[in-house]
Amino acid sequence: MKTATTIARILLGLIFLLTGLDGFIGFLPMPEPEGQAAAFMGILVESGWLLIIKTLEIVGGVLLLSGRWVPMGLVILGPVIVNIFIFHLLLDPSGLLVGIVLLAFLIFLIFAYRRHFAPLFAFKPRFEA
Repeated sequence: MKTATTIARILLGLIFLLTGLDGFIGFLPMPEPEGQAAAFMGILVESGWLLIIKTLEIVGGVLLLSGRWVPMGLVILGPVIVNIFIFHLLLDPSGLLVGIVLLAFLIFLIFAYRRHFAPLFAFKPRFEA
C-alpha cells in the first residue's frame, strides 16, 4: 500500500506540476476544444481565472511531490480535479478517461491519508474555543 501511495502521489504531483507550468509557458501540445467546451475555456482564459487554476495546480503538485503537507495538496487539487472530471463529463467527453483517472488517484490518496481527513466527517463535531 505504501508503494502504491507513493507512486500515485508522485504521478499526480507530476501531472499537475507539468500542466500548471504549461499554463504559463505553453510547452505541451493540447487539442483545441470545440463548441461549448471552447466557449467555457475562452471565458476562463479571458477572465484570468485559468491563471489562478494553473497556480493552484503548481502549488498542489509541488506539495504532493515534496511529500510534505500532502493532505493540503489534496485539498487544493481536489476541487480542480472534480472540475476537470465534470468538464469532460459534460462538455468534452473525449477527455473523460483523463478525468476518471485523476479522480481515481484523488480518491485513492484521500483514502490513503484518511486519518488526516477523518475529523471532516465527524457526525457531531465539538467546538473548541
